[in-house]
Amino acid sequence: MIVVMTTVGSEEEGIRLARGLVEGRIAACVQVLPKMTSLYRWKGELQEDSEHLLLIKTVAENFAAVEEYLKANHSYDEPEIVALPASYVSDGYLQWVTESVGL
Repeated sequence: MIVVMTTVGSEEEGIRLARGLVEGRIAACVQVLPKMTSLYRWKGELQEDSEHLLLIKTVAENFAAVEEYLKANHSYDEPEIVALPASYVSDGYLQWVTESVGL
């Protein structure tokens, strides 16, 4: 299992992306976290924006599909797409994630 992170500029976009990932069985669950402030460098300039973080729960085999979906449907030129392995997952939750993505 992995958790993929991406950020979006609005809650509406986060929900739209989450719905597509879950309805498409690419992810078992996507959490759209409340607004936060992000500071980063883009094209040589310091940026400060309000964003929402998405936590996308899926299996490692689906990373390429998550990446493809986000690149095709995200509003950012270069969206954050970072996956972290879930080193410790309860058996029942892992089974639910696996079943939810159709494996």
